[in-house]
Amino acid sequence: MPLLANTPVDRTAGPYPRRWWALGVLCLSLLIVVMANTSLIVAAPDMTRDLRLSSSDLQWVIDGYTVPYAALMLVLGAIGDKYSRRGALVTGLVVFAGGSVLGSVVDETGLVIVARAIMGVGAAVVMPATLSLLVAMFPQGERAKAITAWTATSGLAIAVGPVVAGWLLERHAWGSTFLINVPIAVAAVIGAFALVPPSKAEGMGRIDYVGGLLSIVSVGTLVYAIIEGPHFGWGTGPVAAVVVAGAGFVAFTLWELRHPHPMLDVRKFRLRGFSGSMLAVLFFFFGTFGSIYYATQFLQFVLGYDALETGVRLLPLAGAVFAGAAATGKLTPRLGVRAVIVPGMAIGTVAVFLLTRIDAGSTYGDFLPSLLLLGFAIGLSVSPATDTIMGSFPESQLGVGGGANDTSLELGGSLGIAVLGSLLATAYQDELADLVGGRLPAAALEAAQDSVGSGLAVAEQVAQDPAGGAQQARTLVGAVHEAFAHGVAHTSLIGGIIMAAGAMIVLAVLPGRRPPREETQEMQETQETPAAAADAVDTGAGLHRAGR
Repeated sequence: MPLLANTPVDRTAGPYPRRWWALGVLCLSLLIVVMANTSLIVAAPDMTRDLRLSSSDLQWVIDGYTVPYAALMLVLGAIGDKYSRRGALVTGLVVFAGGSVLGSVVDETGLVIVARAIMGVGAAVVMPATLSLLVAMFPQGERAKAITAWTATSGLAIAVGPVVAGWLLERHAWGSTFLINVPIAVAAVIGAFALVPPSKAEGMGRIDYVGGLLSIVSVGTLVYAIIEGPHFGWGTGPVAAVVVAGAGFVAFTLWELRHPHPMLDVRKFRLRGFSGSMLAVLFFFFGTFGSIYYATQFLQFVLGYDALETGVRLLPLAGAVFAGAAATGKLTPRLGVRAVIVPGMAIGTVAVFLLTRIDAGSTYGDFLPSLLLLGFAIGLSVSPATDTIMGSFPESQLGVGGGANDTSLELGGSLGIAVLGSLLATAYQDELADLVGGRLPAAALEAAQDSVGSGLAVAEQVAQDPAGGAQQARTLVGAVHEAFAHGVAHTSLIGGIIMAAGAMIVLAVLPGRRPPREETQEMQETQETPAAAADAVDTGAGLHRAGR
């Protein structure tokens, strides 16, 4: 058996023999991409203290990764299809590792944001490459199992990231949470050359770079508005971004409808299976990332767990993801996609609604049922949704399919953190003002309202101030805890309502167990290669010229 996998996957006789080992490489690559966000959640307090980050700074340290990640996936997925999917995977891992090294050594806020943006670019190459290589390597009969393993890895990363970061922060500075990505990326690069076969699209035709540019502008400005507007106010910048995003999506749609080689055939959104699955992924990660965002803060700031203790308490979510993945492997072939995805969304909705019971006296046990249900819902439903999305694309567009799936995932996560985080902040500020507004100086109240961490920092200052004292500090700490718990409960109510509405929309959009004949026929028509469509146009043009 050769040391390097040099035979293209489409030239192997039968299924690629080392495909399950290669899947391990793809999952390892996916692991660090997802961990890059979840590990930062527990490292954020140390970074805030060391770099003296404002709330705006911290938001962009987190989301400096998200904007290029979401905006570039579609284009970079198409480039991987055209030239080399394995080459895209390796390139993305190298860029990701380079950004991680930079993030581990810098000590200025701006440079940390730059490092995170570089990591986001690398992640935008890696994510669609993992899915496109997976679909290219596995025959149809095994593909659902492979995608289930891919989905379970995402759930594992959500929980493992905080554990690994917490363990590192016990002995090392926050820069170590960046550096841990490097050996994993190196191992994945070596594994890619040894186990992942070369793969690229045949007869793909020219890349639609104009459509790609329009997609970058549209998604990038939308994500910027999602991040900036809810947190820092709808000023000129976020409003202008919304206008640009809207105009960009209209221009993108019109361009793609007329282009012989579209970056993304927008007609696919008429397919109920494709559009329903895209919505399901978006709503799932809206609820998941939003809930974990504020649950983690409650565990750290209200219950007083350190980074490692917080990460360990998220592990049940990962176990539940694997349980859901095992269930979906048996249920989906028997019941169909809609009968699995919609109940999974209902379970996820219940998980979010359970957090409305949180109050200042809540313990970790009050969060555990939500974590278990949310993890099970992800494992149960995201895999068949992703399988449906990838099945909507022909072989020549697998990278684009992966980019579309991952863009929906990242948009959902960004919306969850931004929208639910903004609602949480507003509810916390209002409740804290009601509780201690008349007993704190205006400047101290404003500082305490910035975040739960800032509120506890103000309490420490009050304890050291002769005019305050320990009793007043304890009163403020109690008010901060109560206000934040109120914010979690209030935000979970709204988040649950949004999730419930999303489940109803997905129920209405997804086809039943047996799609109607028109849906199946339309699916087959959309899977014609763009090159074939272009050839038809060229042939028609040639006949027209001959007739003249």
